[in-house]
Amino acid sequence: MKIKPIRTEQDYENALSRLEVIFDAPVDTTEGDEAEILSLIIENYENKNYPIEAPDPIEAIKIRMEEMNLKQKDLVGVIGGKSRVSEVLNRKKRLTVEMIRTLEQKLQISATVLVSEYKLMGE
Repeated sequence: MKIKPIRTEQDYENALSRLEVIFDAPVDTTEGDEAEILSLIIENYENKNYPIEAPDPIEAIKIRMEEMNLKQKDLVGVIGGKSRVSEVLNRKKRLTVEMIRTLEQKLQISATVLVSEYKLMGE
C-alpha cells in the first residue's frame, strides 16, 4: 500500500481508479485501510478543486419547497400575499428581513443562505 498526495488531475484519476478496485475491501484489512485513506484524500482534493457552491436564496427556497412538496400558494402568509410570493420567487422583489426570519423557521433554511446576494430579473 503506497498512498501519495493527490497533486494533479492524473493523480486524482489514478486514485479514483484504485479506489474503484478496492472499494468493497473488508474493514480492518490492508486494502480496507487503503480504501478509507484514499477516500479521504480524494474528498480533500475534490473540496479544494471542485467546490460546490451553495444555491442562491431563491434556489434554496425552491429546492426546499420541492423537498417538502409545497406549492407557491403554500408560501402565502409566510412571505406575504399571493402576488408578493410570485414576485419573490420570480426574482422581481428581494427578500426582506421579516421574510427571511419566517422562511428560516417554516422551511428550516439557514438565514446565512437566505441573506446571500442574488440577482433580480433584469440585473
